[in-house]
Amino acid sequence: MVDKSSSQIDNGLEERRHRRDLKMYYGLENGEAENGIQQENYYLPQTTDPCNIDGANFQPQNYLSKLIQERSLTELMDEEQKMVRDIRGLDSDMQTLVYENYNKFISATDTIRKMKNDFRKMEDEMDHLASNMSAITEFSANISSTLQDRRQQITKLAGVHSLLKKLQFLFELPARLNKCIEMEAYVQAVRYYTKAQRVLHQYEHMPSFQGINTDCGAIIKKLRGKLREKFRQKESTAKQLTECVDLLLQLGEPAESLCDEFLSHAKHKLDEDLQELDKQIKLYSGELNPASDQHPAQAYLSAGMDVLEFVDSGCNGFLSNICLVIASYNDMFLNRPQTDESLDTIALRKLVLFVNELMEQYFSFVRQRVQLEKETGDNTILVRALDRFHRRLQAMNKLLPDTDFSRAGTEIVSKGARDRVAHYLQSLKQHFADCLTDIRQNLAAPRLVGKQDNSARLAELLGNMQSSVVEQIKSVLGNLQAFIASDITFAMKPYFRGPFCSQDVREGLVVAFVKHVCTVCNDFCEAPGDKTMSPPALLMILSRFCIDLENATISYLLSLAEEQFMVEDKTCITATTELFAMAKDTGQRLLNHYVRVQGLTISQMLRKSVETRDWLNTIEPRNVRAVMKRVVEDITAIDMQVGQLYEEGVRKERSSDSSRRTHALSATQQNRRPQWNYAPSVDNSLMSNIQKLFSEKIEIFSAVEFSKVSVLTGIVKISLKTFLECVRLRTFGKYGLQQIQVDTHYLQLYLWRFVSDENLVQVLLDEIVCSAVHRCVEPVMMEPSVIDLICERG
Repeated sequence: MVDKSSSQIDNGLEERRHRRDLKMYYGLENGEAENGIQQENYYLPQTTDPCNIDGANFQPQNYLSKLIQERSLTELMDEEQKMVRDIRGLDSDMQTLVYENYNKFISATDTIRKMKNDFRKMEDEMDHLASNMSAITEFSANISSTLQDRRQQITKLAGVHSLLKKLQFLFELPARLNKCIEMEAYVQAVRYYTKAQRVLHQYEHMPSFQGINTDCGAIIKKLRGKLREKFRQKESTAKQLTECVDLLLQLGEPAESLCDEFLSHAKHKLDEDLQELDKQIKLYSGELNPASDQHPAQAYLSAGMDVLEFVDSGCNGFLSNICLVIASYNDMFLNRPQTDESLDTIALRKLVLFVNELMEQYFSFVRQRVQLEKETGDNTILVRALDRFHRRLQAMNKLLPDTDFSRAGTEIVSKGARDRVAHYLQSLKQHFADCLTDIRQNLAAPRLVGKQDNSARLAELLGNMQSSVVEQIKSVLGNLQAFIASDITFAMKPYFRGPFCSQDVREGLVVAFVKHVCTVCNDFCEAPGDKTMSPPALLMILSRFCIDLENATISYLLSLAEEQFMVEDKTCITATTELFAMAKDTGQRLLNHYVRVQGLTISQMLRKSVETRDWLNTIEPRNVRAVMKRVVEDITAIDMQVGQLYEEGVRKERSSDSSRRTHALSATQQNRRPQWNYAPSVDNSLMSNIQKLFSEKIEIFSAVEFSKVSVLTGIVKISLKTFLECVRLRTFGKYGLQQIQVDTHYLQLYLWRFVSDENLVQVLLDEIVCSAVHRCVEPVMMEPSVIDLICERG
């Protein structure tokens, strides 16, 4: 416990030694001492402890007794050494302070000695000044006593002299006014009259003043006429107009009528500026032709300004002049002291109506001129023109705070940007139509020169159209970025940037173009007349194009637009899933329509081959009919065509003999085929119907998948179903039935490889043969070996 207290005391003494202020030690000014005490007390709080060596109540005997009681001999010796060191340190600090301040003391002594000499000279000068002031006071008192008797007379004479000067001014006023009017010094004339007007009105009952007042009234009336005449001159500048109005107001003219006259006069000049803008619009649009007798250079210059020159002309002409009018009007009627506040309200209302009417005309001309720029190719000039127009409107709002032209200006800028987006959208639509035309021409070209294989270039045509469309959209997006450049003022405004990027570019351009593509493609799915039917290959290319839109292109275009234009507001935009569904549905409809078109084309051949033949009186079949060979050839060509754009697809597992079926039916299928005899019994007919009940239902016009096998399956189903329905409408003889056997067997040999399920072909062909048997007057079947022989020979 003793060691701990001793260490605490040692630390405190050491800390006090470093923080103690020497100025306190020497007992300097109270403020400094107090400062030192406060600084000391900041670290060591005040206390009344008599053992505190730094306290005011310190008792040496008590402190020494306490140390002797609590410390050991070694600690007492250490404490003594520390106190000795502290004392020596304080002595050293005291000596240092004395040495440092010695020069200051000497300098202060010299300064005091010099001040004593200066004060002696100053005392001599003050004595001299006091003697002079006494003399002046005495002299002033002598003058006052001398002039005391004549002071009242002098004051009276001075008043009479001043009155005579005023009367002389009044008597000379008409001549002065005439002289000023003659010299056109109207400001001086008004100042003379306003100076004497109150006196003339006050003493107008006196005959002499009445005459002067009458003469001055006539002269001032003449002056008012000259000022109004100058006010109405078209050549008068804004400064001259301001001067005229100010003088007329000083002469007591009603402010309201002057407001109307000033605005009417200003309107003539501003109308000329507007007429010039209207003329430039008509020249640019072709409504107004330049004079035919002009030189070529003059005719070129008068052909109409571009949009940037037009905006510059409007800003430097109309807007500058109307700003001058507003500033002059404010100085003349609104910023001058008024006794009647209602006049300020009336004047302000007149100005606002005047400016709004003219600005509406100006905005109308700017809209018309910007509208003419919607079909130009370059955005740079248009954006610079709109930016300059927007900047000047912002400056004009500061000049006339009671009006806000920013909204109208922003609408014009936004409308100009939307028109550009609409123009680019129309260009993209036209480009897409041109791509379709190119594909039509490429598909038609091989037939014109006699080539048969026109499907080898389908993938190339599709790739060219995709790359062309994407590059065109990227080019358009790059051009539209001029509207959001960092140096464009309106591009930084959220009320323009947000709607432009999200609604105009993303929705109005990219999304609208995707929807247009889907709409155009859907139009191909409508059933037009045979003469205007689109090439089936075009339908398949468009179907694949829509599928590629869904898989990659839509996401790429939307992400590109959102990144380049920093689309942040995504609350009112079309979801990508909606576009994906639209593109997929369009591709599905196109592929379904392609299947129907190709199926109906083959069906037409089969229908005509059945309807144009006499099946009762036909000869014994020796060959496969040519139409069946044509059907197989066309389906093979379709298979090659579809394979250019779609994958193979999934087939059902084939039977064990499918791979060997090239020229003949398998034995199992021969066994499955019903053995029809000359007179089909009721049992055979019943068994056929029972077999249909348990067989899988075949949907002829079902939606196809995006694969080659599914497409070919749909075409084959439509073709064979048509063949079946045509057979049901005919009556067959013996050899007619056998010809149907040969034809169906030939189709079976080749069509199974194109479909997803070979049983589907077998079932439909079996139904065709069964239907022919039912409608045959002499149902005698041909031997399978003979059928194989005929098909091999065919």
